[in-house]
Amino acid sequence: MPSLNPDEKLLQVVDGLAGAGFERIILVDDGSREETRGYFERAAAAHPGCVVLRHNKNLGKGRALKTAFNYFLNHRGDDLGVVTVDGDNQHCAEDVAACAALLEQRPDSLILGCRSFSGPDVPARSAWGNRISVWSFRLLCGVKVSDTQTGLRAIPWRFARDLLDLPGERFEFETNMLLETRRREIPIAEAPIRTIYIEHNATSHFHPLRDSLSIYRLLLRFAWSGIASAVCDFLLFLLLNRLLSSQGAAVRLLAATLGARLVSSAVNFLLNRACVFGRRAPVGQSLVRYYLLCAVQAAASYGGVLLVTAIPGFPTALAKLLVDGVLFLISFHIQREYVFERRGEKARDRRGAEV
Repeated sequence: MPSLNPDEKLLQVVDGLAGAGFERIILVDDGSREETRGYFERAAAAHPGCVVLRHNKNLGKGRALKTAFNYFLNHRGDDLGVVTVDGDNQHCAEDVAACAALLEQRPDSLILGCRSFSGPDVPARSAWGNRISVWSFRLLCGVKVSDTQTGLRAIPWRFARDLLDLPGERFEFETNMLLETRRREIPIAEAPIRTIYIEHNATSHFHPLRDSLSIYRLLLRFAWSGIASAVCDFLLFLLLNRLLSSQGAAVRLLAATLGARLVSSAVNFLLNRACVFGRRAPVGQSLVRYYLLCAVQAAASYGGVLLVTAIPGFPTALAKLLVDGVLFLISFHIQREYVFERRGEKARDRRGAEV
């Protein structure tokens, strides 16, 4: 349980967890002010199984969770995993126990305690933030969850060990955790929990603007490569289309499409491999898959623009934007699912974990 500048609610959470049967509780003081540190000591004094780990200064929720994971792994014994809980009393002890029980049933899965955001007491920033992130995860990353912001998670010990190396020191760490489940093919199971907001979430250290930008930085990286290469493709297409203006429409569009796609595809492949999807599949394998996709996409772009520009007075530039906008979304999913995906990674990761 990471906490920054806690109050009486921290003691209520610890008492509730102990009452629900949790014997080992790890508190992380993430650089709290001196006048609030007494709450950690009171919790530890009241419950012998409660330990306090302390950061000298505020390092962020992600770092606090990693500190707790490291301690847990060094003192794990036969435990299957660890449960993360927020310290502001927004998680009922019964729901925490339910997530732990579900992890016992599914010891290889990440368990998420998921809230409902349809109630009248849910703050607007939380409701809208979750809706946007849910659809972003589903559309851009292929991760289907109903609550991306939940702090109640039951994590298998092997996955907790992998998370020690995961980038992210603040709230973006929890987002990166969800993305990492896809890379490592970790199943996700959801447990419905009660939705509790105390004083409209006034004690939360989540800042909608600052931390949303931090969270979506990784997601935006997926789109950045495509946009950069699309701009390159679009400008080259317009240039070649102008240079070949003396040619017939069919020849001009074909040459402009192929020339622009040849250059922009090389740019896109290098960016995707280095910055977006990572070097997961062997370069030769991913290169063949990528250019097979490019050939199909170029043909679709040419045919689509030719078809749209057959409409009297329809601008070529607008036709190009419309057609390639649709193809961009389709291409992204194919690249994520097939081009840069390395089959059999899950088995190799598990063999490595066993060693």
